[in-house]
Amino acid sequence: MMPELGRYAVEVTSAYAVSLGLIVALALWYVARGRRVRRDLDAFEQKRGKNG
Repeated sequence: MMPELGRYAVEVTSAYAVSLGLIVALALWYVARGRRVRRDLDAFEQKRGKNG
């Protein structure tokens, strides 16, 4: 599936690995932020009341 890269195989493979790592890190950051915002919103609603 991977084409023959010759002398650039290490550079191309490491670029793919870094890109994939950044995508995974960004996805995890979004999940963590979403959980934090949901927790803060629930705490605010409990304090304030659901009807305002």
